[in-house]
Amino acid sequence: MKALKHKDLISILDLTVEEIQEILSLAATLKQRLAKNMHFTPLAGKTLAMIFEKPSLRTRVTFETGMTQLGGHAIFLGPSEISLGVRESVADAARNLERWVNGIMARTFSHQTVVDLAREASIPVINGLTDRLHPCQVLSDCLTVQEKLGLLSGVKVAFLGDGNNVAHSWINAAARLGMNLSIACPPGYEPLSEIVREGQTAADSTILVTNEVAEALDGADVVYTDVWTSMGQENEAEKRRTAFAPYQLNKAALALARPNALVMHCLPAHRNEEITDDVIDGPQSIVYDQAENRLHVQKAILTLLMGEQ
Repeated sequence: MKALKHKDLISILDLTVEEIQEILSLAATLKQRLAKNMHFTPLAGKTLAMIFEKPSLRTRVTFETGMTQLGGHAIFLGPSEISLGVRESVADAARNLERWVNGIMARTFSHQTVVDLAREASIPVINGLTDRLHPCQVLSDCLTVQEKLGLLSGVKVAFLGDGNNVAHSWINAAARLGMNLSIACPPGYEPLSEIVREGQTAADSTILVTNEVAEALDGADVVYTDVWTSMGQENEAEKRRTAFAPYQLNKAALALARPNALVMHCLPAHRNEEITDDVIDGPQSIVYDQAENRLHVQKAILTLLMGEQ
């Protein structure tokens, strides 16, 4: 097991190909060990501080459960306990936490908040989600695709909907792992141009952004979608429903991809908005497999960042 100790995970691009492979390999091993009830407690005596500016089901439960299963402990710090940049500065919070705990996971609105935490804290900082990136989600998705298809390099992923934080992390992953990625968005809702350029420059594969659903879905092995309105964008909800309606993942759209293409959604889903019931609950859906794999991948990340080597 190669160490990532004292290295932060803010973006998938922080990791080399070998480090991503190490995470995915260890995650698969930990998943097998858990299924066999084989205890593995490399984080005994270790504590993870979990900072949440946004509500969460998957992120909180998987990180907290993961720390428990690894023999450690997690502390939930919600908005009422810690208001970064309001009650005290990000730098002061980081310098306090580094004296008490062994790692920080932060789920924030501003990406800069997590960047600042990582700069100021001497302990590992993990990006649990920001408005720019969602690396733990997409690494978990990569494990799920690898489990189902047996490989990642050369796989085509089609992403329908908003060019959001999940789409950005998919660009990062495709650039690192040799996947072909097509993102179909309404005009004006594309991923950030600098992230697209960075991915296209680094990739040995194809990264395409288009406004055409059929173009994105052609030949896709995996079809992915996410909510059209993320937390903090609620005032745009009606406008977005109108703009994104042609990008719904329904049976007609799914038929444009490869037969038996896998269906993915990072959840929570607004059912019959960005994805229809018959697709998310259909035989090609692996949404709950990818949700489960958040636990295993994050356990691998925690072990490699915080464990004694």
